[in-house]
Amino acid sequence: MNRYSSILFFLFLQLFFAIQPCHRVVTTAAGGGSWQLLQKSIGIVAMHMQLLNNDRVVIYDRTDFGRSNLLLPDGKCRVDSSDLVVKNDCTAHSVEYDVLANKFRPLMVQTDVWCSSGAVVPDGSLVQTGGFSDGERKVRTFYPCNGDCDWVETGDGLKARRWYATNHILPDGKQIVIGGRDQFNYEFYPKTSSPGVYSFPFLSQTNDRGSENNLYPFVFLNSDGNLFVFANNRAVLYDYKTGKVVKTFPAIPGGDPRSYPSTGSAVLLPLKNLDAATIEAEVLVCGGAPRGSFEKVAKRNFVKALDTCGRIKINDPNPQWAMETMPYARVMGDMTLLPNGAVLIINGAGTGTAGWENGRNPVLNPVLYWPNGAAGSRFESLNPSTIPRMYHSTAILLRDGRVLVAGSNPHVGYAFRGVLFPTELRLEAFSPPYLDAQHNNLRPAILSSTASKGKYIGYGQKLLVRFKVTGKLIPNMISVTMVAPAFNTHSYSMNHRLLVLGNIKVTYVGTSTYDVQVTTPRSGNLAPSGHYILYVVHQSIPSTGIWIKIL
Repeated sequence: MNRYSSILFFLFLQLFFAIQPCHRVVTTAAGGGSWQLLQKSIGIVAMHMQLLNNDRVVIYDRTDFGRSNLLLPDGKCRVDSSDLVVKNDCTAHSVEYDVLANKFRPLMVQTDVWCSSGAVVPDGSLVQTGGFSDGERKVRTFYPCNGDCDWVETGDGLKARRWYATNHILPDGKQIVIGGRDQFNYEFYPKTSSPGVYSFPFLSQTNDRGSENNLYPFVFLNSDGNLFVFANNRAVLYDYKTGKVVKTFPAIPGGDPRSYPSTGSAVLLPLKNLDAATIEAEVLVCGGAPRGSFEKVAKRNFVKALDTCGRIKINDPNPQWAMETMPYARVMGDMTLLPNGAVLIINGAGTGTAGWENGRNPVLNPVLYWPNGAAGSRFESLNPSTIPRMYHSTAILLRDGRVLVAGSNPHVGYAFRGVLFPTELRLEAFSPPYLDAQHNNLRPAILSSTASKGKYIGYGQKLLVRFKVTGKLIPNMISVTMVAPAFNTHSYSMNHRLLVLGNIKVTYVGTSTYDVQVTTPRSGNLAPSGHYILYVVHQSIPSTGIWIKIL
């Protein structure tokens, strides 16, 4: 993707369409999950998505390809003299989706947010950083509201250009912004006591000439406060405060790249036993493309994607990768933590790489990965979608346990005809098997909590949740989990983590009603301050979540 030459054309569409809710189950079967079409079109490609604590999802694309299929309201237009395609654009490139109402409304971004990054900060607002061209140093904030808010742009809030960078929220509430194209460094936002740009040689060491293979590095906050950073085919544990590498991990077996454009995906597996002196933290990296695939795609040779996952215990004194084989080879897949601790692997292609027109053979079947299962039997193939989700697809967990799935546009502009994979504006929800009606009698329903909405709870405190189960309850199969919603783009869910709360005590209080008491995480190293979704899980069947705030 050359910085300017890739912007070759735009589609000049006159725009209007109905935005009435549409509900249609595409595929359903007990045990295999089900698909529901939520919207025939949201007017834009969902290149980036983030769920906020008011159950609304901020979605945005890019601004530099021309007009979208959704008009801005009230005659509003984006005037941008530096835009190479449309300098007076009256269409939206961002929307807010109301999950509960199944409706959406257009939002306005002024400068280009293409291939950017972000995080939700402790007050619940989304702080988005970087992008392309006139947006590469910009910072934009979206504050949750009841329907009349919009993006607020604060100018050049970044010191360096950030395109294909990664953000992570830190224990003190600041964001670290790592890497990006030709940026082998990091910085912090907001600019307070750390205003500069700090060198990170690991990013230059993992940069492959001609293909990079180290963009959107996978970053996870470890329980000791350091950052696990994975780029290309290897990782380090990094102390961002001192600028020192604490631990160097072995390269993933096989040596093939897993980072953009040889795009795999990664998650920090659920954190458990939170009172332990040393908490077992494991990272799972799945999919990607064999080395050289990006160069071969230029000759229209689409190499089979990787079908392996690597799993590593990052706090072990001698950490080693354990390799597993997925049911399907997958590049550009998304990995999402589910409330019961399973991992959903969804979207992507079976051959090729990320980039314009670079993928083939869509992988339509999601896969569940059960971290606690026996080695060799952890994967479960689920019902397929009918919609290919290729380059620029997204997937995020919703509070009710569904997974919102959207996006796919492997073209420079919007292209709906005469192409192998048309630009995709439809919005879907995937319901994992735990939402099947056959599990309703086992499903907890949360009635109240000592950390209900409007309140917050501190670290290391007792938390009481009252819930109901209509069927037979098995107390030792109750767990309580809290999930940090993800900022998802380019097959990576930034800031996404799940914690299994400990010191569990279940008490019967009345007809089908129970209290469960747990202890919140002990520090911001485990759970940075902010909003989480709390679930009660019974026999791997989660409740609908409730929002809590930890400070």
